[in-house]
Amino acid sequence: MLNSRSPESDEALFADAVIGQLKFLYPDSDAPSLEQQICEIFADCRPTSGGDPSPLWTQADCILITYGNSLTEPTRPGLQTLRRFLSEHVGDSFSSIHVLPFTPFSSDDGFAVIDYTQVNSDLGGWPNLIRIASEYRLMADLVINHVSSQHQWFRNYCNGREPGLDYFLEVDRTTDFSDVVRPRTSPLLRPTETAHGLRHVWCTFSHDQIDVNFCNPQVLLEYLKIIRLYLDRGVTVFRLDAVGFLWKEPGTSCIHLPQTHEIVRLIRRVVDRFAPGTILITETNVPNPENLSYFGNRNEAHIVYNFSLAPLVVHSLLTGETAYLKRWMMSMPPAPVGCTYLNFIASHDGIGMRPAEGLLSEDEQAQMVEVVRRCGGRVSTRRSADGGEKVYELNVSLFDLMKWTIYGEDDLQ
Repeated sequence: MLNSRSPESDEALFADAVIGQLKFLYPDSDAPSLEQQICEIFADCRPTSGGDPSPLWTQADCILITYGNSLTEPTRPGLQTLRRFLSEHVGDSFSSIHVLPFTPFSSDDGFAVIDYTQVNSDLGGWPNLIRIASEYRLMADLVINHVSSQHQWFRNYCNGREPGLDYFLEVDRTTDFSDVVRPRTSPLLRPTETAHGLRHVWCTFSHDQIDVNFCNPQVLLEYLKIIRLYLDRGVTVFRLDAVGFLWKEPGTSCIHLPQTHEIVRLIRRVVDRFAPGTILITETNVPNPENLSYFGNRNEAHIVYNFSLAPLVVHSLLTGETAYLKRWMMSMPPAPVGCTYLNFIASHDGIGMRPAEGLLSEDEQAQMVEVVRRCGGRVSTRRSADGGEKVYELNVSLFDLMKWTIYGEDDLQ
């Protein structure tokens, strides 16, 4: 007769594992109390899109990525128009729909979230998303690294009130930040007037996107509450946006730190326990070895984006040279059992170039940049450790880009 664990023993194993993770992250906190609070957040969790979680995907799965208002009609909110389009033109050609940030926002096309609990008024509210989730697997962004400067947490921080008072990172502006890896060239610190005087807060991306302080366990609990809310609304795939920057320690690169990986593992453990069938995707637009680290030991992301594919495919199409693409394809390890790669050739951000580092030379990247500029596209840069700037993304549509090669415009597109 096969041995089987009782529900009580499963609960005890889960509690012990989570408490161990919390002790690593927050050695000065009451880890058992935090574990109990996590269980209370997910008590009676019954995701609306539940069902048999196996298999999580097959080779037939394909994801459509769209904003909630990419298609518009004068008489319907965006999500109703999207659902009509899906019904009339998409059908079962796609199995999953990734609706890009649908919450109220102040900048960055949705990635500066003002309120995680609401749907933007012009999109039509939660019932419209829930209806899409009943017909397709729904994927949503968990913008987990930062909030809008208009978010109530940050307003409370500025006014010396809770919740929010200890949710952000105050930093001495004389600190040496030379090792910090960032995807932007703007100043890292934002001067902010608060009830306690002038403070300088950490902003990885922009001064409208204020990084939250995961060194505070209450911040972790806040984001677990958001996950619970989204599960209840039918989301079953979570894209952890910019997750690599989550934990900061001055004097380090502040990217991919051990605590960041531990938080991903903790989220994975929680959703596996309370919402089996939920999928985590980590968004880490970085060189290939760093990206692959988010598989962990099959205990972090279920899926990582195949980031290097996009710049290498574009390079091949612009140059007619496939050696780099072929070499990369031959060297890619198989995804661990129970995990997979998500292949894509462009995203809402454009074409990330950091994943081409070590694969294409700087001269070859510069050649691509020149073509992008010729066809009317733009190029975003990041600050390097030596204080210089390096290409970060090609911000151009593939349709425009494919009118060109490195030899000039052609008639093939």
